[in-house]
Amino acid sequence: MIYNNIAVIASPEVAGAPTKLKVAVAKKLKISESEINDIRIIKKSIDARSRVQIKVNLTVDVYTNDDVPQKETQQFEYKDVSSATPVIVVGSGPAGLFAALRLIELNLKPIVLERGKDILERKKDIAQLDRNKGLNPESNYCFGEGGAGTFSDGKLFSRSKKRGNFQRILQIFNLHGAADEILYEAHPHIGTDKLPEIIKNIRKRILEHGGEVHFCTKVTELILKGKQVKGVKTENDDIYEADAVILATGHSARDVYEMLERQNVELEAKGFAMGVRVEHPQKLIDHIQYHVNGQRSEFLPAASYSLVAQVKERGVYSFCMCPGGFIVPASTYEGETVVNGMSPSRRNSPFANSGIVVEIRPEDILGMKEFGKYGVLAGLKYQQYYEQLSYQNGGGFAIAPAQRLLDFVRGKVSTSLPKTSYVPGLVSSAIHEWQPAFIRERLQGGFQEFDKKMRGFLTNEAIIVGVESRTSSPVRVPRDKDTLEHITIKGLYPCGEGAGYAGGITSSAVDGEKCAEKIAEWLK
Repeated sequence: MIYNNIAVIASPEVAGAPTKLKVAVAKKLKISESEINDIRIIKKSIDARSRVQIKVNLTVDVYTNDDVPQKETQQFEYKDVSSATPVIVVGSGPAGLFAALRLIELNLKPIVLERGKDILERKKDIAQLDRNKGLNPESNYCFGEGGAGTFSDGKLFSRSKKRGNFQRILQIFNLHGAADEILYEAHPHIGTDKLPEIIKNIRKRILEHGGEVHFCTKVTELILKGKQVKGVKTENDDIYEADAVILATGHSARDVYEMLERQNVELEAKGFAMGVRVEHPQKLIDHIQYHVNGQRSEFLPAASYSLVAQVKERGVYSFCMCPGGFIVPASTYEGETVVNGMSPSRRNSPFANSGIVVEIRPEDILGMKEFGKYGVLAGLKYQQYYEQLSYQNGGGFAIAPAQRLLDFVRGKVSTSLPKTSYVPGLVSSAIHEWQPAFIRERLQGGFQEFDKKMRGFLTNEAIIVGVESRTSSPVRVPRDKDTLEHITIKGLYPCGEGAGYAGGITSSAVDGEKCAEKIAEWLK
């Protein structure tokens, strides 16, 4: 007999121990424990709202007496496309890779062009960056196989429920090596230590089925025939021809936007956000969220948070929160300092970090004399200016400017800095003095509001590190809402975060699949 979708509320200790969970489920169903052959978790989430007892909400399928069937796995039909119609995919982040996989299912041949290096070589460049030994502008935390998502946490959660089939994306990740837990956790997370191998498996799949993947291949020009794309040209003057091009270059490729503007491809300014990264001791966040003193239960994950406030008519909010994580250098250009966050799969670092950013609207930047002259690229130039300010007020190269959190809010220079997860190193900096007032005032107000929601959040045990500026692209590459083609260039499919149509790994992957499907419809 099978009991489907049984709701169980348990303590973390019961939910995390199979024998104890079996007792709880048997009691729920009013049957003997000996009758239960298997319990399969369908959904799992943690409810820490109560100060008395943390609860784990589970939905399970329970198998009794009869033989337990094998777990059903989603089947994907990947075809041999070596002789099929080619489609160019520019970029190998989640949007580009999932577009390539979907093209193979649809009997089209993906030709993936990636400006950066493969995972193994990319790791070497990142190690050099972490040691303050040099930045490769084409191979770093943002550029290279797998895109920025490979080395920036690997969270698979999206607030949007309208974009598409997220479960399918999780199943594809699982097929290529991600743990089964991502299929039922409320906030699935792969981890930066696991993602590289998964990305390699996806590349292997593409190649095994006749697709192509080219590294160190930077696209510098679209080949246009009137208002129809016919292929792309690379930095080395190589030409790749196809009637459809998926542009999945990520939100950090400024040169791509400049190329598009130069070729008179229509662009539009969009809202984005910038701020800082804040880092607390993980024990402090555990204490605030789980109401524990000292060590949290081994059955509880590192606590996280999600915060938002309105300050001076603009949103201030947490972004890419990394419990048990690290702050990393995410610059892509010399003379600029940018940071991001990541977490390994176990989330076992003693630090918790998050971007805390301020909403910026196009009119905010266009109204500034020194940036408004750049028109649709004004936000891009302001982002660059902000990153250059961070570099100028840091310690040179990847040594980032930092300030104790309470000192920042009070406008006081920090005479010392606490321990940090940021490997390249920090230097005490008066961020409250050089940060643009538009951002500073709202961040200071936001941190005070957050302390009302999480008592103890505003403390000098925490530091802010500058700057967090790559939350999303300040530019959108507009497309038709039905065909997903660019609004004027036929065969050009702007895709993912860089095009302004996604906001993370899963939503980018979904967008990549959608573009592949629209291309298949069009080519037929």
